[in-house]
Order: sequence, then C-alpha cells, then structure tokens
Amino acid sequence: MRNPMFVYDEKLTDLIFDYCRWRLSLDPVPLDYGGAVNESLVASLEGLMTEGGVDPAVVMELFDKTLATAVVSCDSPKFLAFIPAAPTKASLLFDMVVACSSLHGTSWIEAAGPVAAENQALRVLADMAGLPEGAGGCFVAGGSAGNLSGLMVGRDTAAYRMGDLLPEHPVVAISEEAHSSVGKALHVLGVEALLVPVEDHRLTGHALRVALATHSRGDDVIAVVATGGTTNAGIIDDLEGVADVAEERKLWFHVDGAYGAAALFAPSVRERFRGIERVDSFVVDPHKWLFAPFDCAALLYREPRLAKAVHSQDASYLEVLHTDAPEEWNPSDYAYHLTRRARGMPLWFSLAVNGTDAYRDAVETVLEVTQEVADLIEATPHLELIRRPELSVVLFTRTGWDKADYEAWSDRLLAEQMGFVMHTTWEGEPVGRLALLHPDTTLELIADILATTA
Repeated sequence: MRNPMFVYDEKLTDLIFDYCRWRLSLDPVPLDYGGAVNESLVASLEGLMTEGGVDPAVVMELFDKTLATAVVSCDSPKFLAFIPAAPTKASLLFDMVVACSSLHGTSWIEAAGPVAAENQALRVLADMAGLPEGAGGCFVAGGSAGNLSGLMVGRDTAAYRMGDLLPEHPVVAISEEAHSSVGKALHVLGVEALLVPVEDHRLTGHALRVALATHSRGDDVIAVVATGGTTNAGIIDDLEGVADVAEERKLWFHVDGAYGAAALFAPSVRERFRGIERVDSFVVDPHKWLFAPFDCAALLYREPRLAKAVHSQDASYLEVLHTDAPEEWNPSDYAYHLTRRARGMPLWFSLAVNGTDAYRDAVETVLEVTQEVADLIEATPHLELIRRPELSVVLFTRTGWDKADYEAWSDRLLAEQMGFVMHTTWEGEPVGRLALLHPDTTLELIADILATTA
C-alpha cells in the first residue's frame, strides 16, 4: 500500500492553488501586521501536530487567517523599511514550478538543464557589470553567503597573486560602512579586518592607499571589499579608485552589491559603478531589487576556475560529479554549499518572459520617484533631507523628534496600514529612512506618509 503522503490529491491541490491565485491577484499587496498582532501565535498553533494529521482546509485557514497576517509583506508598495522585495508575477509562478519539480541545482550530472538556464541569467548580470567572457559563478541563498564564499576564494588564492609577498597572517581591508555580513564572514574565515576610514561615508581609493601605507598591518592586506550601494544610505564606494589600489597591490577585489548593484540595469546611474568591471568577485541579490523571490543571490567571479579550486568538495561519493566534459558546470564548485535548490530559475524565467528592458524601466522608475521624494522633503519646512540619494534610500530628519518619536510614528503607520517605515542611526543620531524598491511605490503614497509627521 502506497504512503498517502506521496499520492496526488486533487482536493488538496485545488486548496493550495486557489490560495496562490488569490495571493497573486492582490493589487496592491496589503502590509499586514507582523509581530504587532495581539493574539498569541503559540496558542493558535497548539495541538496542530498530531499522530494522525489534521484536515488540510483547517491548516490552511489557520495559515490564512492567523499566520499570514503576522507577516509584514515585503512585496507591498508600502513596505519602506530595511530593503524591501517585489518579485514579479512570472518569477513567483515559476518558483512554484521549481518547487513542484523538486529541481536539484547542485551539479551538471543531476540538473544540466536548470544549471544551463541559471548560467544564462548569470551571464545577463555579468554583462551588466562589464565582466569578460568566461566570468561565472552560481546562485546562493543571500548576500551573506555570497560574501563569505567570495572572500574565501580571495583568502585561499592569495598565494597565487602575491607569491613571496604573502603575509603569514592575512588581513582584509573593509570600510566602516561595509555590511555587517562582511565582518561576520571574516570572523568565520579567521581573517582580521583593517578598518579603512571613509570619506563622506564612502570608501575611496585614496583612503585605502593611505591606510595600507600607514597602518601597522597594511602590508598584510590580501583583499579589499567595496560596497556597491550601502544598505543604510545607498552610497556607492569609489569602485574605480579601489580597483586601482587592488591592482597595484595584487589584492582580491570584492564588491558587495547585494542591494545596489541591481541599478546596473539603469543607464541613468550606471556611471556611478565605474570600476565594477574590474572585480575579482561580486554579489548582487535578485531577491532585492531584481524582483525575484526569496532566496536568491548571484555570486560572480572574473575567473571561476579560482573559485572552483577552492570550493570543490572531494569525497568518494562525489567523484562522479567531476568529469572532463567541457560543458560541465557544478554550482557546488563555486560557493560554500553542496545541496542547493535551483534558486536562480525564477529570475531566469522572469528575465526571459519580461525582457531586460522591463527590468531597466522598473529600476529607473524607482530611481525617479526617489529623487521626487527627496525634492518633497526639501520643500517641507519641518523635514530636512540629510543628503541627496544616490540610489533609492532617502534619509531625513523631522525637527524636534528623538528616537522615541520615530518609533511611535512607525508604530502608528503600521497600525493604520499606511506604511512600514523604520528609523535608523546616522552619525550617531536617529533619523527617518525610506527604502524604495517597488515600482508601484508612488510619490503620492510617500507624500501621504510624510504628511503624518506634521
């Protein structure tokens, strides 16, 4: 007798597909309340795990009415905190195909088709960055995993670049504005960080050169990390200047563009990324500003063979994965992972269906609205714009407000379902922060939110 868990159930399928159709049809997606819900989630789940199972309709109703409302929807145009998400309908639908097909994206021998498709999407991103033919990599879970994997290659190939100059105890140069995952990655790798002072919150080639020349550990630096759009303010480092120093000192040049590098699709700001074409590795997260579902980050290398030499895992049961076939490409060889889902496929499908021009237009729309929001803040007497946005993050202050005021404002906006806005800290002081990403986030929506600060 077959186990009923593996038998097709049409009623269950209709139950799930009906919910998915309803969720996909929401326009706009509501915010909902996240952790602000009043009822006890633990109590609502009580008794759900039983020996004999529970009616799927009961479980789905619990999810729909209770669990799903305890989420602040990242794909709502009103989600303006942290870094939002806005997956296309095509990418969401194809993510269901990936799941239903149990696509395994670890190796060529197991999943040549999905791997080839993922590589096609990676090539689009490589072309946007200006990387040469032969560049490649894989999709990982997020920017944190990408930064760790890229820097691991930088560490382990230092001898190849530096020869006799290789230090006994390597150091990686990062800026004060680097994402927190970079410091965590260095901790995992057992590598110290040389913290380079920033100039107006931007890592520059000049500051890096000075730090290497004057710091006691300057000669021990083997790599440098620059940021292509800081999370807090959307600032793009001096990539070209940093690339010059990296070339002079034979340093591994890694760019964390998890959020901001999606703007490579936008001609209006492409020049600000000048120098990214010289990276040894870089990360961009399609699940952020390239409209893919979670979890999807692209990790690309100028010379993938170096990453393969570092990340390939050797074991008797893995020998069959590695052949002499010229077309072979094992994603497991290019990051710190083995088993992985084909997480790049939803992006691939959406790029193919919608075309790259649609992506360009979506990113440009966000950039345009961001500048209009900045203009609005400058024209509002009780608000002050901290700096003109470079990408799609707007920082501002409200005259007379402290941290408690910003928190109360945020709570009120969420309670009234007007928006999800969180404050941040800028030069030691609490400030308001709007992170735009959804092309359907309009100036009118932001104006209504800002009007509540009066």
